[in-house]
Amino acid sequence: MPQHVQGVIAPGRNEPVRVETIVIPDPGPGEAVVKIQACGVCHTDLHYKQGAINDEFPFLLGHEAAGIVESVGEGVTDVTPGDFVILNWRAVCGTCRACLRGRPWYCFATHNAKQRMTLLDGTELSPALGIGAFAEKTLVAAGQCTKVDPAVAPEVAGLLGCGVMAGIGAAINTGDVGRGDTVAVIGCGGVGDAAVVGSRLAGAAKIIAVDIDDRKLAKAKEMGATHTVNSRTADAVEAIRELTGGFGADVVIEAVGRPETYEQAFYARDLAGTVVLVGVPSPEMKLELPLLDVFGRGGSLKSSWYGDCLPSRDFPMLIDLHQQGRIDLAAFVTETIGLGDVEKAFARMHEGDVLRSVVVL
Repeated sequence: MPQHVQGVIAPGRNEPVRVETIVIPDPGPGEAVVKIQACGVCHTDLHYKQGAINDEFPFLLGHEAAGIVESVGEGVTDVTPGDFVILNWRAVCGTCRACLRGRPWYCFATHNAKQRMTLLDGTELSPALGIGAFAEKTLVAAGQCTKVDPAVAPEVAGLLGCGVMAGIGAAINTGDVGRGDTVAVIGCGGVGDAAVVGSRLAGAAKIIAVDIDDRKLAKAKEMGATHTVNSRTADAVEAIRELTGGFGADVVIEAVGRPETYEQAFYARDLAGTVVLVGVPSPEMKLELPLLDVFGRGGSLKSSWYGDCLPSRDFPMLIDLHQQGRIDLAAFVTETIGLGDVEKAFARMHEGDVLRSVVVL
């Protein structure tokens, strides 16, 4: 029978979010109902609230989550009730041209639950990134559930569902950071700090954190940055060049998603260096660069989708590294909050007061 649970919805563009009763249907073929234990407040949820993703309101927000599988539908064999899982928003299909070429992290036909969750009056909800996890329970495609060691705290594990995985993956997967490389990370929120962690994990010799907030730069230093640059008071490109012998960084990771910071990343890289865009731009943003500079500098300009991760491979690996003490995922959790505190968490995020607020249920 359908279940009634509490969840956080964004009713309309820039309207305050609110807690409503959500109707969760029984899982159909290939689907699972997951009891949410923790869900991080990600900037992408704020984008949904602002209408910067699309206008398919109302949204059921939340996507950076971990919980327990409660029930599964027909044909589901990879997860069973009782499994502790991290939810992912790129459940690979296995049959598209990317998957068949052995590049499932680029899957062009990722899938979500076919049924829709609703409000009590029958209004269909659009789950953020196909998940909708600011709720006591949610309905997802079973492929969006990745089993990991249940010994890890849910508020820590869930961070791999989006921001931390995006940042670490931007460094180790997309950027292919290697031993001895110089790396610059522009934007030191949760994703940027995760890119710092990923670069350190990959063996980078020099990691330069760039931001306009000294508090964020101090946190990036704690996470493993070797140098910091406040781009409000210094020219970021010149500072990065000065710190890299005048050449620029081997890899520059842009974790803001704005044309101005992307241009900084482009010119702050070494010849034949790599730029990785992992910050999410809004639809109206445009970028203009001299084509001759694009040609003349060589190297690679890459976008990082979800850190180009394969959840079934990367989530358990990173949980293992956390348990070994090689990465500290708990350092990303600034505060734990309740469902009714999400609007306040958005305000704290906007002010730069938190790395991650995490809803705990």
